[in-house]
Amino acid sequence: MTESQRQPTLRQALTAPGTLRLLLASALVGIPVSLIAFVFIGFEHKLQHWVWESAPEALGYSVSPWWWGLPTLALAGLLAAPVITRMAGAGGHVPVFGIGGATTTPRELPSVALAALVCLPLGVILGPEAPLMALGSGIALICVRAARRAAQPQLTAVLGMAGSTAAISTIFGSPLIPAVMVLEAAGLGGVRLVVLILPALVASGVGALVFTGFGHWTGLSIGSLALPQKPPTELLDAADFLWGIPMAALIGALVAAGKLLGLRTHRLVGVSAVRIILCALAVGISITAYALATGRSPGEVALSGQIVIGALAADPGAWAVGSLVALAVFKLIGWGIALGSLRGGPIFPAITIGAAVGIACGSLPGFGMAPALAAGICAAGVAATRLPVTGVVLAAALLGKDAITLMPLMVISSVAALLVEVLLDRPRASGVEIDVGDAKTG
Repeated sequence: MTESQRQPTLRQALTAPGTLRLLLASALVGIPVSLIAFVFIGFEHKLQHWVWESAPEALGYSVSPWWWGLPTLALAGLLAAPVITRMAGAGGHVPVFGIGGATTTPRELPSVALAALVCLPLGVILGPEAPLMALGSGIALICVRAARRAAQPQLTAVLGMAGSTAAISTIFGSPLIPAVMVLEAAGLGGVRLVVLILPALVASGVGALVFTGFGHWTGLSIGSLALPQKPPTELLDAADFLWGIPMAALIGALVAAGKLLGLRTHRLVGVSAVRIILCALAVGISITAYALATGRSPGEVALSGQIVIGALAADPGAWAVGSLVALAVFKLIGWGIALGSLRGGPIFPAITIGAAVGIACGSLPGFGMAPALAAGICAAGVAATRLPVTGVVLAAALLGKDAITLMPLMVISSVAALLVEVLLDRPRASGVEIDVGDAKTG
């Protein structure tokens, strides 16, 4: 009997009693995880609003003053240092090593929650996705008895993964993005899978461009796997690619520089509480330098950047090119330091940097603002995660209906950014991006 004949069919695999029980367990786990994640994010946003809006207003400021980041980040360092250095779990994985670490045990949950609640609202330039994934996996394991976890390690890995995806779906607003993220990050084909995906992305991007272009130029009808819709009001042209590809390469280089800074910071900090506090102060100095250089609110550089991305997309003309460059530079510096010393996720700050670079480049001759923003967001997301399909899907979700028209540029930009980031980024000493059983990516 051949190997293929010994493999179970899809029907046999899906209808096996173990699979059905696992699906039911995953569905049941998703309920408490999602509810707790929702409450956690809601509370974190309330704290963030109080720190950066209500508290300055109570002191008589209409917006956060230029010096606001110094005391808030100093407080973040003072509170986070004992959590990271003394509590079980060290507040979660170090974000410079990816978007998630090994499955969080119930004993480590308090340190993960505390580290996120003292870092994120006080202005640390990191996102909520990594703490949410850690909390989701830990909460999922609480639902499984310790004896059963020890006897069935594969069940532990799968339910931990299910808990992580249920948790981060609350911030991505879609179950598709975390599902694609886990599927791609599991790396079932390892490096070969990535090498296979990248040519497929390039070919599909070029193919979509050719089909769209010839359909527009010739007026011929093109069959495609899509619902009928109105023709796009603005099509990509050659200038968008001539500017977009080198811009994506630049963003890949910036992300690689931020990660390198994070690695060096991590090696310097070690487990020293004093150095963690000093790193938090350095992040605060970066935030303050932006406010002094531009005259704008320090909150635009602080925090994860989710609100700033919306502001950039809604009114790009409200930002001078110098302010956009300063936003990208100072956020990159603070993000790099925070990656190696504090706790949070790496994705949203990187996307904010990409959006700022994209809009800054959107005024170049022949480069449309919408294509520049789309290419910037997509390039930064892919370079930050090293997950090309996930980065494209995430950017498409952020851009909404405009993503269909801009998809060829997004896909090719993601490949350019990933190639540059991988070439420039040094090998990491430890850590994984997502832990799914025995399949790890680092």
